[in-house]
Amino acid sequence: MGSNSKGQKADRRARIEELRRAEKARERRNRIVTIAVSAVIVAGVVGGGWYLIGAANDKEQAKAASIKGEKTWSNLSRNHVQKKVDYPMSPPAGGDHNPVWADCDAKVYKQEVPNENAVHSLEHGAVWVTYTDKASKNDIKKLTTTVSKTPYSFLSPRKDQSAPITLTAWGHQLGVEKASDPRVGEFLDKYVQGPQTPEPGASCSGGRMQ
Repeated sequence: MGSNSKGQKADRRARIEELRRAEKARERRNRIVTIAVSAVIVAGVVGGGWYLIGAANDKEQAKAASIKGEKTWSNLSRNHVQKKVDYPMSPPAGGDHNPVWADCDAKVYKQEVPNENAVHSLEHGAVWVTYTDKASKNDIKKLTTTVSKTPYSFLSPRKDQSAPITLTAWGHQLGVEKASDPRVGEFLDKYVQGPQTPEPGASCSGGRMQ
């Protein structure tokens, strides 16, 4: 009897030890699974974060990249003056200007626009599209249609420029031969109220030239 009781106790202890070992083994497996899953999640979040950051950086770099053939100027003065200004580029792409801007809300002019008023419009984030008599009638028609549909842009004829068609924003300028050049749309997309704008959101309507 005593012998059987001792044997039963030994068997119970053995089963208990076996259960403890099994429980510890399960805990170890659970910890391993948890660590592995956490690592996958963290890797996914970090990887996704780096992807998003990389994509954002690529987008910013693409926006910052110059358009082929584009000319740029920096540190342009912005004083209001009541006199004619001798600009270093033609058309002018920034500098001192008249206190009154030229109406630049999808505006099409049939006559030349005074430099000083036009530059004030550039300060407000407009793109100024100009053309010489070398531009074809079809080009002028196409430009008229484009500008008429584009707020913060204005079109006017101009004699004093080297390219048949020139697009000018504050500190940026591009000359092209044809209105069908894809860089025309690229320039408008980039610089109409673009990052170069000294006074973003300023009015582009109601201007009166002097």
